[in-house]
Amino acid sequence: MNQPRTLCVFDSELEHFIREDVPYFDLTTLALGIGDSPGMISFATRHPTVICGTEEAARILERCGATVTLCMASGMLLATGTLFLSATGTAQALHQGWRVALSLLEYVSGIATRTRELVTAAQQINPQVAVVTTRKVFPGTKALAVKAILAGGAMPHRLGLSETVLIFAQHLAFLGGWAGLIERLPALRQQCQEKKIGVEVERLEDALMLAAAGVDVVQFDKLPPSALQEAVVVLKRDYPQLLVVAAGGITQANVQAYAATGADVLATTAVYSGKPVDIQVNISRNSNRN
Repeated sequence: MNQPRTLCVFDSELEHFIREDVPYFDLTTLALGIGDSPGMISFATRHPTVICGTEEAARILERCGATVTLCMASGMLLATGTLFLSATGTAQALHQGWRVALSLLEYVSGIATRTRELVTAAQQINPQVAVVTTRKVFPGTKALAVKAILAGGAMPHRLGLSETVLIFAQHLAFLGGWAGLIERLPALRQQCQEKKIGVEVERLEDALMLAAAGVDVVQFDKLPPSALQEAVVVLKRDYPQLLVVAAGGITQANVQAYAATGADVLATTAVYSGKPVDIQVNISRNSNRN
């Protein structure tokens, strides 16, 4: 089972988030003269939510001077009205951490919730299919985005260019087309012995040619489910060890159709786009504190 709580989001990143919202001080709290007043803050779900970023939100509150009293783990599917994070501290600490923590929670929990819905829908049709997400995240948010998709039950397709060999048409322009790539494959496999060799294709004919040449993965881009299913049948008949990936345009609306094709992996970007979840926050004076 994935454990997204262990994924590392560095304190320096969280400090940057805080400084964006509180570059110097909280003028309102200072001007009202309530900064030293004791209080408490709590976060609860307004609808069923896969929470994510709770550990980071807790660290943000702590870095602002609050003391965390409750923090549920990322990846939990919570019912409406569930209290999952709370802290005590001065009004100054709570107001400085409030909006930064809330924004982080709502955005990454939105990704986690959409991911869980997509994975659940796909695996209802094909329990063996893997759902992975692309690296097309907004710059500067990758660590949190990856944590969110792990919380939702998916895996990253590619974390970056440094970890996988995936050849696109844009590479072929420098290799002399398919013939140049096939000629280069033995040397490529020798150079990258620990890596699988993947190639993006649009046609079954090209996939068969590459499978015969010994590639490990063919990734079909934007192939309709009916055509993809035909391609999977043909490829798996002759090359059962070949990994078939479907990519491009996979959403909640069509993920079950793609899962039914028999493809091994469904790669999507859709979970990164959508509304943040709605989280209820309550801040109150703590009259029990001396």
